[in-house]
Amino acid sequence: MSGYPRTGLGPATPLPEIAGPIDAARFAAIRAGGRPVVLRAQAADWPAVAAACEGDESIVGYLAREPMTRPVRAIAAPPSENGRFFYNRELTGFNFQAANGRLDLFLADLLRARDLADVPAMAVQSEEIADLLPGFAAENRLALLPGASPRIWIGNHIRVAPHFDLKENVAVCVAGRRRFTLFPPAQIANLYPGPLEQTPAGTPVSMVDQHAPDLARYPRYAQAWETAQQAILEPGDAIYIPYCWWHGVESLEPVSILVNYWWNEGAPEGAGSPYDAMLHAMFALKHLPREQRDVWRGMLDYYVFEAEGDPAAHLPEHARGMLGRPGRGLFANMRAIAREALR
Repeated sequence: MSGYPRTGLGPATPLPEIAGPIDAARFAAIRAGGRPVVLRAQAADWPAVAAACEGDESIVGYLAREPMTRPVRAIAAPPSENGRFFYNRELTGFNFQAANGRLDLFLADLLRARDLADVPAMAVQSEEIADLLPGFAAENRLALLPGASPRIWIGNHIRVAPHFDLKENVAVCVAGRRRFTLFPPAQIANLYPGPLEQTPAGTPVSMVDQHAPDLARYPRYAQAWETAQQAILEPGDAIYIPYCWWHGVESLEPVSILVNYWWNEGAPEGAGSPYDAMLHAMFALKHLPREQRDVWRGMLDYYVFEAEGDPAAHLPEHARGMLGRPGRGLFANMRAIAREALR
């Protein structure tokens, strides 16, 4: 898996890079640009990165030194899946199994798996570090995001299909190397999203196998690939992934560890979930006749996306209701109205 994926489409455009570490002002400018950027050596001073550079046993020992405070959820896929965590062939479930257990036992299994002829894909994903590994959290901090809660991802040679997050994301490579492939949000149609009801990544994932895209079945993926940007992160490197950018992630080593930070600074406190709103819009609008959907598209443009400016500008402040200024009271009232409408 460490070689370049044989897509038949040529190499992706390299992601832009900045030699780090950078400060908060530079990071704010990057975020304002709304484009992904690799931050080389942003976490090069982390003790965990130093341990990883000493070898697999060293970083495993660094993690295992802390007493286990709770179980973790581990997933595993058979060697026949070539490291790809995905759906089963019928799309009735997933191609991996999940179980809860002790992190130190998982880490020991991870080291033993290096010597197997047929290696299963193994991972512990998205575990909150603060309560699982408080010593790690204290010793390995990202100054750029002091208020975001870090999560840890541990595994071997694994592949996660392109998907999007409903937040901004900074991911720090701690051990091993990881290849990131990013696509802009506007490429959704060309990435062929999978089912909404169940997904291995929380939000829909691309049905296209990045290593062997079936262009007869998914022809528009070639257009998505024209926009793809890619980079391999080394220990200590980080990547900034803007809101809702699609990203596929590949772990290229038998012991691979990532720490990531999600946050959503732009969402007003108390507001509803845009993703949930999309699902409700599908429930209410998707199956209407086209001429009626066109009417509601205009309504949404007017009221939600403000294509014609503030839809309440002609109303006095006291009469604007749910079109008024955002705040916890307004969102609580809107939530109550939505709850009543869904009864």
